[in-house]
Amino acid sequence: MALLRLLLVFVLAAAPAAAAPDPAGFVSELGDKTLEIINKRPPKEERDRRFRAVLHEGFDMQALSRFVLGPHWRTATEQQRSEFVKLFEDWIVSAYGERFSNYSGEQFKVTGQRPESESVTLVTSQIVRPSGGPPIRVDWRVAKAANGFRISDVVVEGISLMVTQRQEFASVIQRNGGQLEALLKVLRERTGQ
Repeated sequence: MALLRLLLVFVLAAAPAAAAPDPAGFVSELGDKTLEIINKRPPKEERDRRFRAVLHEGFDMQALSRFVLGPHWRTATEQQRSEFVKLFEDWIVSAYGERFSNYSGEQFKVTGQRPESESVTLVTSQIVRPSGGPPIRVDWRVAKAANGFRISDVVVEGISLMVTQRQEFASVIQRNGGQLEALLKVLRERTGQ
């Protein structure tokens, strides 16, 4: 259940919002647009295409890939880095898209924002469930970018999506003798490549 919440939040963060005047407006637009995709339940191919577009518009996949790969990024070859960025994106689109097919009727609302630094703002929000259960608290780290804003992390009920992913990937590498190629192989299998 916690993983599904993290997955929902990740995609919620990714819809385009270049015209947003501030981080809270950016996150609000992202959430609304992403829930629209989820609630309309488009066919798998269209859903995946739209989620991929959302990732490109809301996130810096290169920077996120560097972070989740951690110290292994520095030792990876350029070819491994390039393949990892592509596989990581493909994995997100595939895995999260499937899980979103179970969601419908959620509402998203921004509840506040506060600066964490000159370039990063923490935006707080909630995902309200149609079943009436307790809302899911979601915090967004929003960084200023040259072309507006970018999500740099999503924290669901106190759990960082980026830190969690980094730990999972490090575990795969560690279990396989510290070889990055082992993680690439797992991601290729999960994405059907």
